[in-house]
Amino acid sequence: MIPLHKLAQLPRPQRLRKIAKTFAEAELRLCAGNFVASRELPYLTDTLQTLTQDGAFPPTVRQALSAALGSLRTYAPEDTGDECRASIRRAINTVRHILLTATGKQTADWDFIDAGGSLDPGKRHPFPGMRVYLEDIRSPFNVGAMFRAAESFGVEKLYLSPLCADPNHPRAKRTAMGCTDILPWERLAVEFTGLPLQFPQALSTTPVFALETGGIDIAHFPFPKHAVMIVGSEELGVSPQALAAADTSLGRLSIPTYGAKGSLNVSVAFGIALQAWAAAYA
Repeated sequence: MIPLHKLAQLPRPQRLRKIAKTFAEAELRLCAGNFVASRELPYLTDTLQTLTQDGAFPPTVRQALSAALGSLRTYAPEDTGDECRASIRRAINTVRHILLTATGKQTADWDFIDAGGSLDPGKRHPFPGMRVYLEDIRSPFNVGAMFRAAESFGVEKLYLSPLCADPNHPRAKRTAMGCTDILPWERLAVEFTGLPLQFPQALSTTPVFALETGGIDIAHFPFPKHAVMIVGSEELGVSPQALAAADTSLGRLSIPTYGAKGSLNVSVAFGIALQAWAAAYA
């Protein structure tokens, strides 16, 4: 930890970056159970006190910093309960993100700290027969978010088209929060018979339905116990070949919307559909 008098001598941008790093490291230790409150709380509190006196911050930011300071001052070093740690973490996290913004850094998913640690595959309770085919999902962020939703709602296995983003991409893995490591998945090879790609032969004997517009309202869709849900690309939706396969099988599932945009991010729509499907299993 850098002594406060040395921090005070640094140019403001460098000082804020150093403090942001200090709070990030403290949050990591808190999540890992290595936070020494008797030593760290006084230092963090004194450092935060100097930030509340920084007149370059807007009033609303200084107010938020003061609230975080008040929260840290509430707890004694011997307080070790879960509720106490959660409140301390919220205060530290608030300061960290304020400083990231103040130093011109746009907060991204890799700035988030996952307190959950590694996931235990033995704690998974998937619904047998609940499977999904991701068709040409291009964004690693969306692929990661869809892995996380799929694991949370009991998907047994994910199939990926050849043009899906890689689940092992750093941004996908970060967004998935460990779910790419415990959720079974397979990238299907689809033979070219000329563009566009054909629907995978590996799924041709399985009941399928597509998450797409123009289908049965989610409130009335007869969710099956054993099937593959097809989810199409962000830009183009489900391909004509996959739609044809769905239309001759279980049909299309649609989520009604009521705004001017009339569409949802693919990972958001996916999560809504999975929750409804999982509720039918439960």
